[in-house]
Amino acid sequence: MSQPRPAAVVVLAAGEGKRMRSTIPKVLQRIAGRSLLEHVLAAVAPLDARRQLVVVGHAREQVIAAVAGRAPAVSPVVQDDQRGTGHAVRAALRAVAGIQPDELVVVVPGDTPLLTGATMVALLAEHVRADASATVLTAELSDPTGYGRVIRGPSGDVRAIVEQSDADPVTAAIREINTGVYVFTAGPLVEALTSLTTDNAQGEEYLTDVIGVLFACRQAVAACPLDDPGEAFGVNDRVQLAAAGITMRDRIVTAAMRAGTTVVDPSTTWIDVDVVLEADTTLLPNTFLHGSTRVAAAAVVGPDCTLTDTVVGAGATVSRTTAADSVIGPDCVVGPYTHLRPGTHIGHGVKLGAFVETKSAQVADGAKVPHLAYVGDAVIGERSNIGCGTIFANYDGIAKHRTVIGMDVKIGSDTVLVAPVRVGDGAYTGAGSIITEDVRPGALAVREGRQRTIEGWVQRRRPGTAAARAATGDVAGEPGRTGTSASIAGMTGGGRL
Repeated sequence: MSQPRPAAVVVLAAGEGKRMRSTIPKVLQRIAGRSLLEHVLAAVAPLDARRQLVVVGHAREQVIAAVAGRAPAVSPVVQDDQRGTGHAVRAALRAVAGIQPDELVVVVPGDTPLLTGATMVALLAEHVRADASATVLTAELSDPTGYGRVIRGPSGDVRAIVEQSDADPVTAAIREINTGVYVFTAGPLVEALTSLTTDNAQGEEYLTDVIGVLFACRQAVAACPLDDPGEAFGVNDRVQLAAAGITMRDRIVTAAMRAGTTVVDPSTTWIDVDVVLEADTTLLPNTFLHGSTRVAAAAVVGPDCTLTDTVVGAGATVSRTTAADSVIGPDCVVGPYTHLRPGTHIGHGVKLGAFVETKSAQVADGAKVPHLAYVGDAVIGERSNIGCGTIFANYDGIAKHRTVIGMDVKIGSDTVLVAPVRVGDGAYTGAGSIITEDVRPGALAVREGRQRTIEGWVQRRRPGTAAARAATGDVAGEPGRTGTSASIAGMTGGGRL
């Protein structure tokens, strides 16, 4: 029998989430690269419901904007007054035109990011198998504090759900809890919603009371216990947000290892849900992979790397590097202490070494920027070598300009390339040069002045200083030995410069 297609999924996301103490709505707090709401929407996606409705209330503009930007197939439903979960579902159903009494409605909280698609499919299948009017996803917890308790009859049938605030001591001792996730048959649900009252500790219309109403009307209510109670985990404050993040991290890292990635230290490796890792990749400690990052086969990333929306090619090695919106080609060596800013694209076999920063830079195959350089708004041709201390001076105070380096170019140490400027194929620049004009292919560009040495300047202008004493040979009570000579003699056993 094929899986039935629900008429609607209703995600409850109208609450304020006061315990978060944040201007950001609770359902938009993030773990593993997605908001809590996006995790929930991903979990219900396999149900292929005709409509996905998100009930919004507090900070509705922010939630509606997030839904519109990331899940255009989802429709917001405004709950002007937050009068409880039952009221929220009733508001959502009014937005579903033409729903039939025998069709199915799924309800899920927007703050349960650990739910999985497999669990949602199993819940729907259990509802159909039991031919129930309602099916509750339940879990058994060692500490059920804060959750509604599931009340069963002698034969194990579900009779009611009692919220924590309304539970007497006997009920509070029950360990089976309601996760807030349900499948309902639409007709019985709509009728039961009309019977809800606010006669409870919170003065709200509880969706949980629908279960008792259905039982009283002799409608079948089923339960689907979770194999992993951790999926029921709801997020209400920053402590729980962090705990959910750790669980999600462990889940993602474990899946990566089972799919062929070596993770040397899982506890310090954080991978967002949309990251793609090919087999035989290696992640070293303190590695953070965010957004749409992709790492190809045989690449090694880490230690101490943070890559966001970055592609790492096959066989590349990336260590102690921060990169965003960049492409690292196959067999590249990047790091340590390298910063790739957005728009960096490096080809095959490129080396970017220690303390190199790039921005909007295109570096062709085999080129090298070994150390201590800033490469901004630049094109570097194949096999070119950028010397230590080189600066691509791309900003004139008003606008950014581009530098183009040809192939097989040698840029001398401490060169400043003042954009816009071009250096032709096979050209050289001398160390310490400031290049403000184009350099033709095969040319050497040098800008230098003669060294001027002023004898006796220290004694005249800095008398009495340590430098003056060293210059006259008065070092550590040994007249006649210069500081340099004394130092060298101490290291080599004698001799003068």
